[in-house]
Amino acid sequence: MFTGIVEKTAKVVGIEKEQTNVHFTLETPIAKELKVDQSMSHDGCCLTVVKVDHDKNQYVVTAMQETLNCTNLSTWEVGTEVNLERSMLLGGRFDGHVVQGHVDQVAVCDRVEALDGSWKFYFTYDVKKDFFTVDKGSISVNGVSLTVVDSEPGMFSVAIIPYTYEVTNFHNFKKGTVVNIEFDVFGKYVARLFDEYIKQKGL
Repeated sequence: MFTGIVEKTAKVVGIEKEQTNVHFTLETPIAKELKVDQSMSHDGCCLTVVKVDHDKNQYVVTAMQETLNCTNLSTWEVGTEVNLERSMLLGGRFDGHVVQGHVDQVAVCDRVEALDGSWKFYFTYDVKKDFFTVDKGSISVNGVSLTVVDSEPGMFSVAIIPYTYEVTNFHNFKKGTVVNIEFDVFGKYVARLFDEYIKQKGL
């Protein structure tokens, strides 16, 4: 479980394919604090640490084919900057929103609008059942907990302050950038329950 508050970024420094799996080696200062079997959010995708090299500030995670199909990990290459968040501490402050690290689908950056001291990012995505946004609702973009500004079927926008722009990989986004999105889990449950209610009522 995560909160969508990015701690650090990491750089992909190695990619190794093994059958249908891909092993990613990442480099970051917080690698010294990691251990094998630890869950980490990588651009909003929960992956397990399988190897750590504390001397090199590096660690390895493995993505299977299903993960590659559903996320933007297939676009990663050596040099890609990735948002990181370690799992939430029980009893700690909850600064973002409930983020499971289970990417629902990818979205594409449609445009970036520079405002007076901040930025507004517009994203488009394929409309699917139970996946939607609402004005002022929560959305996770590459693991960053954000508030929806504009919401339409298949489109939403978010506003980014300078701090978030600098400490996450949002500063790399441009038209066409593919990102991971996770919709608000409570909204998904409500949608599913409503669907079941409609079925039971025969409406």
